[in-house]
Amino acid sequence: MITSHTYKNLSWIDLESPTADDVKSLMSEYRIPPAVADELLRPTTRPKADVYENLIYLILHFPVYDISRKVSEPCEVDFIIGKNFIVTAHYKSILPLHELVKSFEVGVLLGENEFAKSAGRLMYLITKKLYDYALRQLDQIHKKIAVIEESIFTGQEKEMVKEISFVQRDVLEFQRAIHAHDTVLKSLEFADPKILGKDFPRFLNSMMSELARVENLLDNSKETIELLRDTNDSLLSDRTNDIMKKLTSVTLITFPVMFVIALFSTSVRSFPLADFSGAFWVMLFLGFLSAMGAFALLKKQDLI
Repeated sequence: MITSHTYKNLSWIDLESPTADDVKSLMSEYRIPPAVADELLRPTTRPKADVYENLIYLILHFPVYDISRKVSEPCEVDFIIGKNFIVTAHYKSILPLHELVKSFEVGVLLGENEFAKSAGRLMYLITKKLYDYALRQLDQIHKKIAVIEESIFTGQEKEMVKEISFVQRDVLEFQRAIHAHDTVLKSLEFADPKILGKDFPRFLNSMMSELARVENLLDNSKETIELLRDTNDSLLSDRTNDIMKKLTSVTLITFPVMFVIALFSTSVRSFPLADFSGAFWVMLFLGFLSAMGAFALLKKQDLI
């Protein structure tokens, strides 16, 4: 699907799952090189920045949360930036990008469009919107981490193992999405001002600041969930050790009792008290005495 809006001398063309016909029409109108046109037809996992004579081609990935999988997936956004136009291409619907396209459209209709100063400014506003969306997703991750922390210290360590793994995977995918943004954006530092506008260095600094906010919050989330995982593992280990300790204590207490019972159950005629009518009570007393002795010994050793 192709959406195109023009205000004064600046055009924004947004492509969602672009077809060969969509790309072909852009090639002739905006002098897009065949290599770039070919890359628009299929997603790629590798971020990049290529500078051509009349345009700049960028590939960036932004995290978009998938509700069904409970994880942030890297979604590719391609930017083709020329002197009087910008093309964005993506392969699935991205909410903040859709919202910004609508805002641009409203600005065109009202005749008051803050986006239309330059292609560089428009690129800054697009990336800012996407970084703001990433920050909102990180806020949700922080809320999940807070719930996990509360649950860990209220005796739900076992239940939190799965939740911690979900959040760790989400953080990992988030990190994978933005890991190369710094390198790609810095490559624009010496881009031709005729394409991006003379004010672009200021916009680039703002983009780097927005990225730094995302990276700092992401690092904080990563460190926090790792600490909570270690704490949860430690609590689970302590609980397991405590259970094993109690089972061992029960075994040690019952062993003397079982031994006495087995001893009195022997069929050897020469066994003492074999013909004594009160043998049962003697066996019961000895069993109780041995159990209490084992209990006292374990208590003294602080094993129970």
